[in-house]
This record gives sequence, C-alpha cells and structure tokens, in this order.
Amino acid sequence: MRGNITVLFISIGFLLLLDWYVFSGIKALTELLQPASRKIIHAIFWFFSAWTILTVLTIFSGIYMAWPNWLKSVLIMIMFLLVLTKIVFTLFLLINDVQRLIQWVYGLFQTTSPTTVAGDSSISRSRFLLKVGLAVSAIPFVGMTYGIIVGAHDYTIRRKRMVLKNLPAAWNGLKIVQLSDIHSGSFYNKSAVQRGIDMVMKQKPDIIFFTGDLVNNVATEMDDYIDLFSTLNAPLGIYSTLGNHDYGDYVAWESPQAKQENLTKLIGVHKKMGWDILMNEHRILKKDGQELAILGIENWGAKGHFPKYGKMHLAYPGTEHVPVKLLLSHDPSHWDAEVRQKYKDIDIMFAGHTHGMQFGIEKGPLKWSPVQWMYDQWAGLYEKNNQYLYVNRGFGYIGFPGRVGMSPEITVIELFNA
Repeated sequence: MRGNITVLFISIGFLLLLDWYVFSGIKALTELLQPASRKIIHAIFWFFSAWTILTVLTIFSGIYMAWPNWLKSVLIMIMFLLVLTKIVFTLFLLINDVQRLIQWVYGLFQTTSPTTVAGDSSISRSRFLLKVGLAVSAIPFVGMTYGIIVGAHDYTIRRKRMVLKNLPAAWNGLKIVQLSDIHSGSFYNKSAVQRGIDMVMKQKPDIIFFTGDLVNNVATEMDDYIDLFSTLNAPLGIYSTLGNHDYGDYVAWESPQAKQENLTKLIGVHKKMGWDILMNEHRILKKDGQELAILGIENWGAKGHFPKYGKMHLAYPGTEHVPVKLLLSHDPSHWDAEVRQKYKDIDIMFAGHTHGMQFGIEKGPLKWSPVQWMYDQWAGLYEKNNQYLYVNRGFGYIGFPGRVGMSPEITVIELFNA
C-alpha cells in the first residue's frame, strides 16, 4: 500500500509540474487575445488538467475496476492522449527556452543594448516556435481520436488466393473466412460490430475459422454479443480455438475453482454460438470421399512469456494420412518455434494475437508497425519451405480502444490446387 501511495504522489507531482510548464507556453500564446478569450482558453486547459488528475486518483483508488472495460479503456486512453500532447508541446517549450537562454547569455557580453527591432524579432520567432509546437503536439491527439471514432470499426476485407498442390480436387475453390481477436469486453458500439458480422456473411464462406481471444478476461464479456456472433454460419461449420486472454490469466480470481469455472463458461459460449471449439484436437472433413484436416490447439506462445497450453502431440495424431492439414493456433510465434520444426506437413497455420499493434502503416510496399520488433510474422501471409502462415490483424481491440493505420480485419482465403 505504501508503495502505491508513493507512486500516486509521484504521478500527481509529475502531472502538476507538466501542467505548470505547459501553461507557461499557453499564456505566451494567448497574451495577445482579448481577456475574455484568454480566460476561456485557460479555464479549458485547467479543466482537462483536473480531469487527468481525477482519472489518476480514480485508477489508484480502484473505483474504476467496477466500470465496463470499454469505459475504462476510453478514460485511460484520453488521459494518455492529453499527457502525450503536453509532453510533445513541452519539447518545443524547452527548445524555445534554451534559445532564449542562449540569447540572454549572449546579451551579457554585448557592449550595446539590443534594439527594439531585434527584441520584436526574437519575440516573433519565439511565438512562432510555440505555435508550431502546439500544432505538432495536436497531431497524435487528433490521429488517435480518429482511430477511436472511425478506425476501431473500419473493417477491411483482405483476400488471398492460395495454391496447394496437394489439395484434393473435391476441395478446389474452398473459401475460408478467418476472424481473430474479437475482444468483446472492449466493444462500445454494437451496431458497428453488427456491420462487421454482416460483412463476413456477405462473403458467403464455406467455412469460418476463429483463432482466439474472444474476450479480454472473463466470459461474461460476451453476454451482450452472443446474439450477434451466433448469426455467423457456414455450410462446413465454424471452428474456433482459445487465445491467451481467454483463460482469465490477467484477473485476480477468488480461487482456482472460480478461474476454471470462467474458462468452462467461455468454452460453453463457443458451443452456444454453434462454434466447434478445438481443444488440442482435430476434425477430418470429407467431400466426395476426399479428406481435409482441421487442427486446433490451445494458446502456445514462444515469446513474451505467453502461456504454452497448446498440445500439438494430442491434436496431430490421426491426421498423418490426410493430404491437407490446416492448423488454428492463436500465437504466430508457434509457427517457427514448433510447427515448422516438428510438423512439416502442416500446410497452413492460421493465427492472430498481434493486432498489428493496432498502429502502423500499410501503403503499397510499405508495411510497418512497432510490433515487428517482437514478432517476425505479425500481419498477413508468410511462406517458408512450402508451409504457410496467415496472421490476422484482429477483429477487435484492447488497451487502446481504436486503430490507427491498422484496420480490423476480415480475412478471405480461397484454396486451389492449380
């Protein structure tokens, strides 16, 4: 408790010091305005400053834990954006103050007094620099606000045509829709989610794969969305698996039994929606006497201390004779770490997990996101030695309740044998 109080005082002290310094720049920028306008701008500034400190107090008090996940995410993100904006503006304030300090020191060694014109020029340059700083500092705020309001539900259909030479003729043209990382606990716009589901059904998939993270933490997050996702259907069925967030590992449970009950309930949610959840097991589909295997394992991560609940040694046996094997495994690091090493006849692995970090740039040949510093395969299609991995960018979001440059994804993959 004492440690938390210390962190609280340090956090509030930092915010107050930051506000004081930023306000000095705001005063300089508004000094030429009418007094009434100045007072309004100053009042708005201190209102948001007080709001930020109240948010910090609410977080440390634990009151916000009872609030909906989406509300917590929005409040924390607004606080983060406000602080980030101030920090960026502070950089320009520092440059301006250092510039003024240099001019002051230089003036100490001058034998003549600076002229009025020179003084006016210096003030003009200073005010211009502060205006530039204010404009630049607003960029992340505007961009992330757009990401919350628009980007969070700007569903994008990404299509891939893949050729598997060993694909039986009966399965030629198989259309797969992949969804991943729904994170229902973060949703705040049910009609927008419905629009995404409608987009899935318009693709008329033969089969649907879901590759984990249905919720953020607890099964009850799906209570308001079971009806929506139950409308998904495909002639060959919907197959799903679990992601790292589905186990409730990030929640302080009253007992191990409570945690297990939550997982059991979540598995029941999959079944209630008509999804065939694969828990380290497989299904063999037959069409015109020709077979295709779908394997699904629990979460198995090779990076970031994510859990290794998946058991390929249970899912794989019985599929050896099947010419094409499709694997659902949430974490893409599983592909290099185990699948390609031990199971070289897995044709395609379908994964998610990274979300493309919900932030990046994808324009033509340019493809970048900070998440690539951790994951070699983080979005889209990858191939090594005739084995494929597709990493879905995610349907939902977590943490930051939006997306910037990394749209939520509905993947459509069609398989052909030539």
